[in-house]
Amino acid sequence: MGDEGVGCRVAELCAERLPGVDVRDLGTVGTRLLHLLPGRRKVVVVDCARMGAVPAECRRFTLGEVRDGGHRPRLSLHEGSLWDVLELARSVGNDDPEVVVFGIEPDRVGPSPDLSETLRARLDDYASAVAREF
Repeated sequence: MGDEGVGCRVAELCAERLPGVDVRDLGTVGTRLLHLLPGRRKVVVVDCARMGAVPAECRRFTLGEVRDGGHRPRLSLHEGSLWDVLELARSVGNDDPEVVVFGIEPDRVGPSPDLSETLRARLDDYASAVAREF
């Protein structure tokens, strides 16, 4: 689905560049994230997100920033809500790791095996932003 795959592409780069960091491509996150949270200090999620920004813009959010703002933007174009999954994790007693989300504004979403040139040109920037978290 075109730019929907940006998180997967960033994960590929981070897996190469961040030895010792557990990098996972979860596709459409959903409740599979629940099983990965226990024992983690920090979780970084990278996903395509409609934020009303210019295409290819990357914004960093913490879970606290979203809570403190009193709103929950839809930071994923997939079914379900990342925030709902994290709230569910908290309600069942999972550890509370630091959560950072990088939302990347899509340029093109639709049937396509690859990213738009707009996002593809920024992949190194996105991977570098994730690497700074570690």
